[in-house]
Amino acid sequence: MPVERLEGVHLGATPEEIEEEVERGILLTTLDRAVGWARKQSMWPATFGLACCAIEMMSTGAGQYDLSRWGMELFRGSPRQADLMIVAGRVSQKMAPVLRRIYDQMPEPRWVISMGVCASAGGMFTNYSIVQGVDTIVPVDVYVPGCPPKPEMLMHGILKLQEKVRTAETFR
Repeated sequence: MPVERLEGVHLGATPEEIEEEVERGILLTTLDRAVGWARKQSMWPATFGLACCAIEMMSTGAGQYDLSRWGMELFRGSPRQADLMIVAGRVSQKMAPVLRRIYDQMPEPRWVISMGVCASAGGMFTNYSIVQGVDTIVPVDVYVPGCPPKPEMLMHGILKLQEKVRTAETFR
């Protein structure tokens, strides 16, 4: 018997018809969406706290805010085990090459969150010793403003990054 090929995915239009498809054990998705969902649910951040923003970053991983709800409960000490770098605080000119080396040691795909106004734009330190924006050293995916940003703001930035990762087209 010949197989008829149908254009596109034809799921039911009503919630009952969609539920019937799921009960039959059929789940249709693209490889991009499946990989994006898996990457979104398993980010491991590297600890790179440089100043007062690091205290807020640590409290985000503590019990009251609990990053493990989004699959990020492990702050890794080694860059080879991490795929997310949260740069929390001001970056000095001496620390810039170290930051870049740690970023280069992280496996692909890797993401960066710039936490706080000092990491994002130098903050109130407009002098020669502070890097005026960490994006001059590493590519930044999400900026979290504030001095220091509250844990809720960091969690919002993490959720924005997860949405960006989930919707990325990996195989195109």
